[in-house]
Amino acid sequence: MKNKTLVRFCISAVIAALYAAVSLALAPLSFGPIQIRIAEAMTLLPILFPEAIAGVTLGCFLTNLIGAILGVNLLGFFDVFAGTLATFLAAMLTWRCRKLCVKGVPLVSALMPVLFNAVIIGAELAYVLYPTALLTGFVINALEVGFGELVACFILGLPLVKALDKAQLAKRFGL
Repeated sequence: MKNKTLVRFCISAVIAALYAAVSLALAPLSFGPIQIRIAEAMTLLPILFPEAIAGVTLGCFLTNLIGAILGVNLLGFFDVFAGTLATFLAAMLTWRCRKLCVKGVPLVSALMPVLFNAVIIGAELAYVLYPTALLTGFVINALEVGFGELVACFILGLPLVKALDKAQLAKRFGL
Protein backbone atom coordinates (compact mmCIF):
# COMPACT_ATOMS: atom_id res chain seq x y z
CA MET A 1 0.00 0.00 0.00
CA LYS A 2 1.40 3.35 -1.00
CA ASN A 3 -0.38 5.73 1.34
CA LYS A 4 0.39 4.54 4.89
CA THR A 5 -1.41 7.50 6.44
CA LEU A 6 -4.65 6.51 4.74
CA VAL A 7 -4.19 2.87 5.78
CA ARG A 8 -3.59 3.91 9.40
CA PHE A 9 -6.63 6.19 9.36
CA CYS A 10 -8.80 3.39 7.92
CA ILE A 11 -7.59 0.91 10.54
CA SER A 12 -8.49 3.35 13.31
CA ALA A 13 -11.90 4.00 11.75
CA VAL A 14 -12.70 0.29 11.36
CA ILE A 15 -11.73 -0.39 14.98
CA ALA A 16 -13.88 2.55 16.15
CA ALA A 17 -16.86 1.32 14.12
CA LEU A 18 -16.49 -2.26 15.36
CA TYR A 19 -16.11 -1.15 18.97
CA ALA A 20 -19.24 1.01 18.81
CA ALA A 21 -21.28 -1.55 16.88
CA VAL A 22 -20.47 -4.40 19.28
CA SER A 23 -21.00 -2.25 22.39
CA LEU A 24 -24.32 -0.85 21.24
CA ALA A 25 -25.59 -4.17 19.91
CA LEU A 26 -24.89 -5.64 23.35
CA ALA A 27 -26.01 -2.53 25.26
CA PRO A 28 -27.47 -4.40 28.26
CA LEU A 29 -24.00 -5.87 28.88
CA SER A 30 -22.12 -2.69 27.98
CA PHE A 31 -23.57 -0.23 30.48
CA GLY A 32 -24.29 -0.24 34.19
CA PRO A 33 -22.66 -1.31 37.43
CA ILE A 34 -22.27 -4.94 36.40
CA GLN A 35 -20.96 -4.78 32.87
CA ILE A 36 -18.93 -6.89 30.54
CA ARG A 37 -18.36 -4.64 27.57
CA ILE A 38 -17.29 -7.26 25.04
CA ALA A 39 -15.76 -4.60 22.77
CA GLU A 40 -13.24 -3.85 25.53
CA ALA A 41 -11.33 -6.87 24.23
CA MET A 42 -10.24 -4.49 21.46
CA THR A 43 -8.48 -2.26 23.99
CA LEU A 44 -5.62 -4.73 23.73
CA LEU A 45 -5.15 -4.09 20.00
CA PRO A 46 -2.54 -1.37 20.69
CA ILE A 47 -0.25 -4.28 21.60
CA LEU A 48 -0.11 -4.97 17.86
CA PHE A 49 -0.36 -1.49 16.36
CA PRO A 50 -0.66 2.03 17.80
CA GLU A 51 -3.43 2.98 15.36
CA ALA A 52 -5.75 1.06 17.63
CA ILE A 53 -5.35 3.75 20.32
CA ALA A 54 -7.35 6.25 18.26
CA GLY A 55 -9.75 3.51 17.14
CA VAL A 56 -10.77 2.27 20.59
CA THR A 57 -10.86 5.82 21.97
CA LEU A 58 -13.18 7.03 19.21
CA GLY A 59 -15.24 3.85 19.45
CA CYS A 60 -15.70 4.35 23.19
CA PHE A 61 -16.60 8.01 22.68
CA LEU A 62 -19.25 7.11 20.09
CA THR A 63 -20.61 4.26 22.21
CA ASN A 64 -20.95 6.43 25.31
CA LEU A 65 -22.40 9.36 23.34
CA ILE A 66 -25.00 7.26 21.53
CA GLY A 67 -25.73 5.38 24.76
CA ALA A 68 -26.33 8.67 26.57
CA ILE A 69 -28.56 9.99 23.76
CA LEU A 70 -30.60 6.78 23.73
CA GLY A 71 -30.80 6.68 27.53
CA VAL A 72 -29.13 3.27 27.91
CA ASN A 73 -25.98 4.75 29.48
CA LEU A 74 -27.05 5.44 33.05
CA LEU A 75 -23.99 7.62 33.60
CA GLY A 76 -25.20 9.98 30.91
CA PHE A 77 -23.09 12.55 29.13
CA PHE A 78 -20.45 12.68 31.87
CA ASP A 79 -19.42 9.17 30.78
CA VAL A 80 -18.79 10.44 27.26
CA PHE A 81 -15.75 12.25 28.65
CA ALA A 82 -14.72 10.23 31.72
CA GLY A 83 -15.27 6.83 30.13
CA THR A 84 -13.48 7.89 26.97
CA LEU A 85 -10.59 9.21 29.07
CA ALA A 86 -10.34 5.84 30.83
CA THR A 87 -10.19 4.03 27.49
CA PHE A 88 -7.64 6.45 26.03
CA LEU A 89 -5.31 6.21 29.04
CA ALA A 90 -5.63 2.43 29.12
CA ALA A 91 -4.93 2.15 25.39
CA MET A 92 -1.87 4.41 25.64
CA LEU A 93 -0.40 2.36 28.48
CA THR A 94 -1.37 -0.90 26.79
CA TRP A 95 0.78 0.19 23.85
CA ARG A 96 3.64 1.44 26.06
CA CYS A 97 3.71 -1.79 28.10
CA ARG A 98 3.37 -4.14 25.12
CA LYS A 99 6.89 -5.53 25.50
CA LEU A 100 6.47 -6.36 29.19
CA CYS A 101 5.53 -10.02 28.90
CA VAL A 102 5.28 -12.98 31.22
CA LYS A 103 6.17 -16.16 29.32
CA GLY A 104 5.41 -14.34 26.06
CA VAL A 105 2.00 -13.07 27.21
CA PRO A 106 1.52 -9.28 27.52
CA LEU A 107 -0.14 -9.48 30.94
CA VAL A 108 0.91 -5.98 32.02
CA SER A 109 -0.74 -4.51 28.91
CA ALA A 110 -3.89 -6.54 29.54
CA LEU A 111 -4.11 -5.12 33.07
CA MET A 112 -4.20 -1.48 31.92
CA PRO A 113 -7.86 -1.43 30.78
CA VAL A 114 -8.85 -3.36 33.91
CA LEU A 115 -7.18 -0.86 36.24
CA PHE A 116 -8.23 2.35 34.48
CA ASN A 117 -11.83 1.29 33.97
CA ALA A 118 -12.19 -0.10 37.49
CA VAL A 119 -10.98 3.18 39.00
CA ILE A 120 -12.57 5.74 36.67
CA ILE A 121 -15.86 3.99 35.86
CA GLY A 122 -16.07 2.71 39.44
CA ALA A 123 -15.80 6.30 40.66
CA GLU A 124 -18.41 7.50 38.16
CA LEU A 125 -20.87 4.81 39.18
CA ALA A 126 -20.27 5.48 42.88
CA TYR A 127 -21.01 9.17 42.35
CA VAL A 128 -24.26 8.39 40.50
CA LEU A 129 -25.51 5.38 42.48
CA TYR A 130 -24.08 5.94 45.97
CA PRO A 131 -23.81 9.72 46.49
CA THR A 132 -24.09 9.37 50.28
CA ALA A 133 -21.68 6.43 50.56
CA LEU A 134 -18.99 7.22 48.00
CA LEU A 135 -16.21 5.04 49.39
CA THR A 136 -18.41 1.97 49.76
CA GLY A 137 -19.97 2.61 46.36
CA PHE A 138 -16.56 3.04 44.78
CA VAL A 139 -15.21 -0.22 46.18
CA ILE A 140 -18.30 -2.17 45.07
CA ASN A 141 -18.40 -0.65 41.59
CA ALA A 142 -14.65 -0.77 41.01
CA LEU A 143 -14.70 -4.50 41.79
CA GLU A 144 -17.70 -5.11 39.53
CA VAL A 145 -16.32 -3.11 36.61
CA GLY A 146 -12.85 -4.58 37.15
CA PHE A 147 -14.27 -8.10 36.98
CA GLY A 148 -16.05 -7.32 33.71
CA GLU A 149 -12.84 -5.87 32.29
CA LEU A 150 -10.90 -8.96 33.38
CA VAL A 151 -13.31 -11.12 31.41
CA ALA A 152 -13.18 -8.84 28.35
CA CYS A 153 -9.40 -8.45 28.35
CA PHE A 154 -8.09 -11.79 29.57
CA ILE A 155 -10.69 -14.24 28.24
CA LEU A 156 -11.48 -12.42 24.98
CA GLY A 157 -8.76 -9.82 24.37
CA LEU A 158 -5.61 -11.88 24.82
CA PRO A 159 -6.80 -14.67 22.47
CA LEU A 160 -7.88 -11.99 19.96
CA VAL A 161 -4.44 -10.39 20.03
CA LYS A 162 -2.74 -13.77 19.75
CA ALA A 163 -4.86 -14.73 16.73
CA LEU A 164 -4.29 -11.40 14.97
CA ASP A 165 -0.57 -11.55 15.72
CA LYS A 166 -0.41 -15.06 14.31
CA ALA A 167 -2.20 -13.85 11.17
CA GLN A 168 0.46 -11.12 10.92
CA LEU A 169 -2.20 -8.51 10.30
CA ALA A 170 0.14 -5.57 10.87
CA LYS A 171 2.59 -6.86 8.26
CA ARG A 172 -0.20 -7.42 5.73
CA PHE A 173 -1.10 -3.74 5.97
CA GLY A 174 2.51 -2.66 5.77
CA LEU A 175 2.67 -1.34 9.33
